[in-house]
Amino acid sequence: MKYEAIIFDLDGVICYTDQYHYQAWKQLADKLGIYFDEQINHRLRGVSRMESLKIILERYSGKPLTREEKENLAEEKNVIYKKLLEQMTPQDLSKEVKDTLNDLRTLGLKLAIGSSSKNARLILKQIGLEDYFDAVSDGNNITQSKPHPEVFLKAAGFLKQEAGRCLVVEDAKAGIKAAHAGGMDSAGIGDAADDPLATYHLSTMRELVDIFK
Repeated sequence: MKYEAIIFDLDGVICYTDQYHYQAWKQLADKLGIYFDEQINHRLRGVSRMESLKIILERYSGKPLTREEKENLAEEKNVIYKKLLEQMTPQDLSKEVKDTLNDLRTLGLKLAIGSSSKNARLILKQIGLEDYFDAVSDGNNITQSKPHPEVFLKAAGFLKQEAGRCLVVEDAKAGIKAAHAGGMDSAGIGDAADDPLATYHLSTMRELVDIFK
């Protein structure tokens, strides 16, 4: 088998928390008097919290903010976001995704998460996958966000696998770029399904199993 492991992005692949990110950033933007809509929110996909704040502050016209003030704003957003995440339950994990993960595990593949989110473990707990994956690489163990490959390379390291033996599953173009930069093949789904850098182009998660047949 060409691949020994699969590294999944979390948000938009395993589950969907976009609406919670949007609501939390919107509350913060409103407080700062910054225009923020879903189109701007789309630019935040796959990037770190501080990078996301930087994008939002492009429209900020108030007094200059210190590094500490920016960090406090990012943390304020995170507090709002984590509160919203409490609404998530195992019902937010689709049967298609759960069946796909189980089938891939049955085939003997190692499974990992590669997410820029610092809340990845909380989300996995909420949807009932707290102890499911063989490794979790997230925003707590990286210094560079996607499209830098660090999060995926760390996941491969945790799995004790060479990069070339890992397949990355991503819904964001920044994630596909990160996989490519790390020397990994990738399967694009959702917004990344038509990305020319992706090795495979998926319409559904179930198609992932077909790669290994």
